[in-house]
This record gives sequence, C-alpha cells and structure tokens, in this order.
Amino acid sequence: MNTVRSKDGTTIAYDRSGKGPELILVNGATATRADAVGAAESLGRYFTVFAYDRRGRGDSGDTAPYAVEREIEDIDALITEAGGSAFVFGHSSGAILALDAARRLMSTRLTKLAVYEPPLMINDSHPRLPEDYVTHLNALIAVGQRGEAVEYFMTVAIGMPAEAVAQMHNSPMWPKLEAVAPTIAYDGAITIDTATGSPLPLKKWASIQIPTLVMSGGKSFPFMPEAARTLTEILPNAQYRHFPDQDHGIKDEVLVPILMEFFLGQGG
Repeated sequence: MNTVRSKDGTTIAYDRSGKGPELILVNGATATRADAVGAAESLGRYFTVFAYDRRGRGDSGDTAPYAVEREIEDIDALITEAGGSAFVFGHSSGAILALDAARRLMSTRLTKLAVYEPPLMINDSHPRLPEDYVTHLNALIAVGQRGEAVEYFMTVAIGMPAEAVAQMHNSPMWPKLEAVAPTIAYDGAITIDTATGSPLPLKKWASIQIPTLVMSGGKSFPFMPEAARTLTEILPNAQYRHFPDQDHGIKDEVLVPILMEFFLGQGG
C-alpha cells in the first residue's frame, strides 16, 4: 500500500502495480481498491495501474465537510504521483466523478478517459433520485444507522426489492457495505445533478476535449445504454461501445482488451 496527501491534507491510500503508461481506476459506490485487484492485475500487463480507496473508504482518510471538488483533488494528487499525466477509467458513479475531473483538470494531466455505465437518468424510463436523497442519507449516518443507509441506497438508487436487500444482511458483504455507508452520500452528491430525468445537465461535459470512450452493457439497467449514447453525442471527442452480454460489472476479460485498444491504440 502507498499513500498520497490530497490538497486538503487527506491521506489517500492506493496500490501501484504493473508497468507501462499510468492508468488510474476510479471505482463506484461502496467499492474499495480491494474490489479492483483482478482488473488491476490484468491491466498491469500493459499499464502502471493506480487502484485507490476513495476518501472515507478502506485505508484512505476523510475530512469534513465533503465536496465533490475534494475528490477531484484526490484524483489530481494521484496524477501527480503518476508523474504529472495519466489515463483514467471510471466505473458507475466513479465514471461521473472521472468526467467531472476531466472537465476541471488540464488535458495535459488527464489525457484520455474511459467510462463504463455512468448512472445518468436522462428521461422517465427509470425513477429519479428523490430531491432529498443525499440529505436523507446523511441524516441516517448522523444517528448511526449505517445499515438503514445501505438499505435506502439499494432500494431507492439501485431499485432492488426490499426482500432481496433483507436477505443480504446475513451475507459476508454486509459488514463491508456498512463500513463504507457514510460515503454512499458522497456518490449521491456526485450523481444527483445528472439524475433529474433530463439530458440537459450532461451538457456541462461538452467542454471535455480529450479522447473519451463511453461504454454500456446489454444486461445492465435498461436506461444506461441510452444515457451512454446521449453522453457520447454531447462529448466532442468521444466514441461509444456497447457490450450486449455484459451487466453493470463488466468482466475483466472484456474490459482489458478494450481499454488497451483505446488507450494504447493496440488490438489483442
């Protein structure tokens, strides 16, 4: 494990592996760098991979009050550790965070971007997040109701049946979910502006000039491919790839060749 200090003094933990051009992995809600071990190992054949714990998770620290800008500063600090420039891959809400980073950082630092299934709700085909979604999550965490916060996220944001979530309580993953529960509101803050049921908020990314790969799966949430295509049309230098057999957790054997082709211009 390595650490880097972000602009506000927060310690960010990361693993560095592999050899080649630098690639930073930005994970989605509830995930830690431990969840990226398999992908990092496969990508490490072609890239120097930085898999990190987003603030508040795993071995990374946290500093109140939270702001999305602080997470962008975390990515910027990792880019500095990588030598001043890097490719970035973001998954799910981490994809939205990566897009925000690409919008705010210089293209000489974040040079290419790939995103898989950012949860953008551009119409009424999927329920919108409630306006008080983040406020409610923070209220639950403030009184120590971490399990309730996880349940709220699973049922309201993901749309899982309450009965299925109840069955997860006895699974080995539940304590891990409760451990990162305070950061679920962070992902809510990242996604809430683009979960309004309109494509208009996506236009804030129209200024991103770097090459961008937008991806979606055919066995995931039905609203995501359309949202991904809309995002691709808005971005000035983007391409779109759809994988009919993939769900929201794209398999490494599918992802790695695509990232190698996009970032390095190589097939295979």
